[in-house]
Amino acid sequence: MTMSYAYWKAGKANDTATFEMFFRKNPFNGEFTIFSGLQDCIEYLSSFKFTQDDIEYLQKIMPSTVDPDFFDYLLSIDTKGLLLWSVKECSVVFPKVPIMRVEGPVVLCQLVESTLLNLVNYASLVTTNATRYRLACGPSKKLYEFGLRRAQGPDGALSASKYAYLGGYDGTSNVLAGKIYGIPVVGTHAHSFVSAFQSSYVSGKSMSKRLYVTISFI
Repeated sequence: MTMSYAYWKAGKANDTATFEMFFRKNPFNGEFTIFSGLQDCIEYLSSFKFTQDDIEYLQKIMPSTVDPDFFDYLLSIDTKGLLLWSVKECSVVFPKVPIMRVEGPVVLCQLVESTLLNLVNYASLVTTNATRYRLACGPSKKLYEFGLRRAQGPDGALSASKYAYLGGYDGTSNVLAGKIYGIPVVGTHAHSFVSAFQSSYVSGKSMSKRLYVTISFI
């Protein structure tokens, strides 16, 4: 935000800039990366807009010497002046080659930079990992994502479910992800459920009998 103010104060706010996104090395010591997160980036840019509540917060935390007209400027901007170029979702990409480009007023490019990186980096990491598992086990095996409990917060869990599915998994235990993204929902039962019965076999049979589902004993 301070950089944006400096651009604006120097009369450079509307100077055209081009920001290119790339990465330096593949994750997991691999030979490729699966690019993901494009749809999230498009949705973010489409809805980008400062609210009055945002401005009031910025007025509290920024130095008192900031020109009040800057806050009016922030309220007036949107992303209609930005051009977005990107490789396709789930494309195979490689280090040091641009995968996304944003062109437009330098202030706008600067403001959206960090969020675009965040949306692409995590999504591509999860999708790449899922694809590596799919390649390792082959097309006939079933792969399910059960990572909700240990994911990086609620949004991280939803993103992981979504991008694991894009990377080749067959389903998720995250019911909310199934509802939002249309991912097939599957599941296990917890240790607490097993502990309520005499054995894992008895607990499994109890669930199978009452829900009319097939139980796999491992």
